[in-house]
Amino acid sequence: MVFVLLRRLMPRGPRVASPASRAWNSLKTAGQIVVMWTVLLGLLPLALERLERWLGAPRLPALPLIGAAVFMASSALGLVTANVMVRDGEGTPLPLDTARQLVVAGPYRYVRNPMAMFGFAQAIGIGLWLGSPGVLAYTAAGMAIWQFLARPWEERDLEQRFGERYRRYCDAVSCWIPRWRPYAEPDDVSPPPRRSTCRSSS
Repeated sequence: MVFVLLRRLMPRGPRVASPASRAWNSLKTAGQIVVMWTVLLGLLPLALERLERWLGAPRLPALPLIGAAVFMASSALGLVTANVMVRDGEGTPLPLDTARQLVVAGPYRYVRNPMAMFGFAQAIGIGLWLGSPGVLAYTAAGMAIWQFLARPWEERDLEQRFGERYRRYCDAVSCWIPRWRPYAEPDDVSPPPRRSTCRSSS
């Protein structure tokens, strides 16, 4: 029921960024990161942790060192990925101001959605740091929403805009499981040997 309601509330597709300089796209991306990290990785997890304490809910052992390491590593990789999106995509990571070009460089050579992976890893790091089952459950809910609503929505748009090039990329690069070797776009334009797996659960 919740997924059906959310699906109806979603726009018909991502909004492609207007032509702009790299400096402007970088500035917009920085603003997006500040807002999203503050709200999704700061205020909401802290509110959940405070609510757990107020309710006297069961807690997990806090792992501040492991949590901090996970958060810092995923944050650094997320920033690198955002820069690649700005540089090669001529847009921003936000779906409502999305890249104008297909990005298959940097972390995207190993996995299809590194921004989502690193964002969820950040939240997991915070959950471990605080020892908060609520934050970990919040992260799991976000992963489910992204996997079953946001991912197909974005991939449908990418397939419509970039066609065969994107289908080839989907066939070669998994959504969740990184490749050992970086993806390299083929030089030929012949059709792929099998049907695209873009909207599968890979």
